[in-house]
Order: sequence, then structure tokens, then C-alpha cells
Amino acid sequence: MNSDNKFSWRARARSFKYAFHGIWALLRDEHNARIHLVAAILAVLLGVILHISVLQWCIIILCIGLVFAAECINSAIEAIADKVSPCHDPLVGKAKDVAAAAVLFLAIAALAVGIVIFVPAICRFFAA
Repeated sequence: MNSDNKFSWRARARSFKYAFHGIWALLRDEHNARIHLVAAILAVLLGVILHISVLQWCIIILCIGLVFAAECINSAIEAIADKVSPCHDPLVGKAKDVAAAAVLFLAIAALAVGIVIFVPAICRFFAA
């Protein structure tokens, strides 16, 4: 990092523009990201309907953020790997598979968190 760079609000605003461009590219190009988006929307709707606690909201929000962050990293790894090695390469394939596995681990963990939070809340909702 260059210590001569001064803080700039304009540069910060540009960085947000690039980040939002990345979010749009992720949702436009990655089918799994759209599935994660639907799951996130359902989790938020369930949370609102079932009046989950503040702590449960924090956990749900964290899970949603982690899954999307992992999907972003996975997509970035895949894009770079495809650029630098357009032909099949076993090591590049392994890197892409392991990055995809990271997303899968987080998605399964988020699903487990959703089950732990929402199943009892749904039972209470219908019992009332």
C-alpha cells in the first residue's frame, strides 16, 4: 500500500460503485447466487413473520452475508482461473472445486442454522 495516497471521498464512492457492479454481475451470471438470494429472501420473510429475536436476526444476517461472500470469492476464483488457464488443468480444476466446496460448506451450515432457528419458531407459531 502506498502511504502517499490521501483519503478521498470520491475514491470511496467509486469503490462502492465497483462493489455494486460486482453484486449485479454475481446475480446476473451465477445461477447458485440466485438460489442463495431466494433462500435469503425466504429467511428474512420467515424472520419477520415469526418475530425472531435480535440475536437470531444477527445470526441469520451473518449467515446470509457469509454465503454471499463465499459465492463472490468462488466466482472470482473461477473467473481468474478460466482467464489464466482456458484449457483444462488439473490444479486449476482442483482450486475451482475447493472454492465451490467452501460455498457448499457455508450453505449447509446456513441451512442448519435456519433449521435450528425456524423449526421451533414455526412450531410455536402454529401452536399459538
